[in-house]
Amino acid sequence: MLACAAAAVSACAADQTGTQSASAAPPVSNPYPSTYAPYPDRPTALVGATVFDGLGGEMRNATVLFENGRITGVGDASLGVPAGYDQIDGTGKYVTPGVIDIHSHLGDYPSPDVGAHSDGNEATSPTTPEVWAEHSVWPQDPGFSRALSNGGVTSLQILPGSANLMGGRSVTLKNVPALTVQGMKFPGAPYGLKMACGENPKRVYGGKGQAPSTRMGNFAVNRQTWIDAQAYDGTDRDLAKETLKAVLDGEIKIHNHCYRADEMALVIDMAKEFGYTVSTFHHAVESYKIGDLLRENDICSAVWADWWGFKMEAYDGILENAALIQNAGACVVIHSDDQDGIQRLNQEAAKAQAAGRRIGIDISDAAVIGWITHNPAKAMGIADETGSLEIGKAADVVLWNGDPLSVYSRPEKVWIDGALMFDANDPKRRPVSDFELGQPGAGDVK
Repeated sequence: MLACAAAAVSACAADQTGTQSASAAPPVSNPYPSTYAPYPDRPTALVGATVFDGLGGEMRNATVLFENGRITGVGDASLGVPAGYDQIDGTGKYVTPGVIDIHSHLGDYPSPDVGAHSDGNEATSPTTPEVWAEHSVWPQDPGFSRALSNGGVTSLQILPGSANLMGGRSVTLKNVPALTVQGMKFPGAPYGLKMACGENPKRVYGGKGQAPSTRMGNFAVNRQTWIDAQAYDGTDRDLAKETLKAVLDGEIKIHNHCYRADEMALVIDMAKEFGYTVSTFHHAVESYKIGDLLRENDICSAVWADWWGFKMEAYDGILENAALIQNAGACVVIHSDDQDGIQRLNQEAAKAQAAGRRIGIDISDAAVIGWITHNPAKAMGIADETGSLEIGKAADVVLWNGDPLSVYSRPEKVWIDGALMFDANDPKRRPVSDFELGQPGAGDVK
């Protein structure tokens, strides 16, 4: 009972023998809450830079102001700098919102740098919605600091892998050094449920001689799982069905690994059958074939610039995918799925833009910046807080030493909630994983 007295987050009860009743403790809505606290910040003014606001707007010789972790002003040269602000000359430089990666496995997949653990796939059942990615994330993965310093990444979603039809809950993180994953956890960000179509689940489980071993088996297992979830009333706690019920109630977003256009169309029908919505199709190399369908259903496509052909379902991938999706009026996100790619999402976006231009689709630089800022924020359910330079939003900001869509440019300074987390000109502002402390070259800008 002393343990019950300490557990302020849930109700404890005991039967007459003094043992806790199995049905007495109701589910806690947020059992692993964020403990993130912003690092110390200073009032800051970036003056004279070209500003891409993440929403398709571009301003030259502009000023961006932030204080107490929030954007306080965005405007032209006439916008004054309040007293007490640190003023930074941005002449010849560029300012964007912090870069956001909607599809990362940092912290839970093997890292070639450190030989880290492999905890991304609970490949013991084709449906494992009960597992949560945050319970595998290793916050000392050196990939986090490299994504910050080399790629300007301020927020990212960590997803389970794609071995399973339902791989588990994702977690959205602030890209800050912390001893615990809860210390990185983005406050208020909704969970996602990772689902997967196609080759991966049928190969993994067909290889074990069990369902699913075909695409029709994939859908049959999915549909039966949703039917069971619809009948769940919470009387006897079931972690898997709690996650699925939260999806059906609109509290958890669906992020669906899916390559082929025909399967994406079937998933949209399945979502309508069971009353949930799909936020984003990930990888989505054939989204260009169904841009109108994606637009009509307000579904984003998180894509690579040029990955294709590495398995059968990737063979119809084309370089012009992102541009054609944009041209259809649907939502484009450039993602990494890779510990190296996350360090150059700006360059990946530029490659996809260039492929569009070669076939006559001219997408502005300002719109392309939205592919790695506002659009992923929207798809992840955090656009009210970040992803664009708007008054009142979090001061997640990158100052680039040149055009961010140039291969020759890199982040010069990166702020998260107004705190200067990286400065290429200050060795003391180059975060290093605790795992790398004392190792030769740790903290070098690579």
